[in-house]
Amino acid sequence: MAGSPVRVGCCQISVTVGETLGNRARVRAAIEAAANAGARIIVLPELANSGYMFANLAELRTVAESATGPSVREWELLAQERDLVIVAGFAEAGDDGLIYNSAVLVDQTGLRAVYRKVHLWDHEKGNLFTAGSAAPPVVDTAWGRIGVAICYDLEFPEWVRSAALDGAELLCCPVNWPLYPRPAGERPSEIVKVQANAAVNRMFIAVADRTGLERGQHWLGGSVIVDADGFPLTRITLGDETMLLADINLAKARAKGISARNDVHADRRPSLYTRVTDS
Repeated sequence: MAGSPVRVGCCQISVTVGETLGNRARVRAAIEAAANAGARIIVLPELANSGYMFANLAELRTVAESATGPSVREWELLAQERDLVIVAGFAEAGDDGLIYNSAVLVDQTGLRAVYRKVHLWDHEKGNLFTAGSAAPPVVDTAWGRIGVAICYDLEFPEWVRSAALDGAELLCCPVNWPLYPRPAGERPSEIVKVQANAAVNRMFIAVADRTGLERGQHWLGGSVIVDADGFPLTRITLGDETMLLADINLAKARAKGISARNDVHADRRPSLYTRVTDS
């Protein structure tokens, strides 16, 4: 019930472009392993059913599925059988004939939300996916209010803030983070941004990244679960296939105070932010 601790699991797995059946099997095994470890909220990577490094739109269309297709339906059944909340990315074939980089939230009652990635990354833009146009969904679940965003969306503080202002206590984020060079000893900037987003919004964030090599692209494998103060609750294991688990109480994200006189929401002055909101 809301207000009780819940175990969150992020499944950092390797998937392969175009191998839909194999990817679904890997995702299913990861979900079952996380559930067996006590997780009740489980997050999978971006485009978990399809892989990412598509040669062209024609190839992408061969693996895209509707939100009522076999991948999402399997996740619904797992959520119902194991009493889970599952957030997972998939290549969505829309009813409008367009292809979206999407994520679903399913729970024991079925499909609760479909989110289409708004901020497309690099070759996703124009060549493959159509950008979504709806705000991150925030869903009331048995454990609390859960929001959904995808990968590059996390680079936009306004977008993360919108989910927080809609009451998200936990933001679940399927990602595919490419591996980029960084100075020796430095934490990947993607993880730093997640920590900052969590801290400035007093909101938990759970990120499920992928790992491995796909058509010449190495993936970071930077999955992390961050608390409402911005500190990682899980060991950062870059590059490895792994399952991250953390026990959190989402109710703690409802308290936005950071001192006796400061509140990260109440202290906002939106009338002064028009340079950001109107640009």
